[in-house]
Amino acid sequence: MEASTVIGLRTMVLAGGGAKAQAEAVRMTTEKMAAAADIGLKFWTGGLPQAPDAATRAVVKHYRAKVRANRKRLAR
Repeated sequence: MEASTVIGLRTMVLAGGGAKAQAEAVRMTTEKMAAAADIGLKFWTGGLPQAPDAATRAVVKHYRAKVRANRKRLAR
């Protein structure tokens, strides 16, 4: 649900155009690449739990924190 909210808020910013939209597009792309790299690093260095369910929860927790921060920032 939070991700859907962020998508809607970002869509409004992007639809507005201008410098703010361009900055948001760059930020969005950069954040997605960094979040994926963080998880990949944790996976390859043993930073995720071994049990599949626990690993899934850890990945979801990681992304939820990023989504929550974006929701708060975009809702201002």
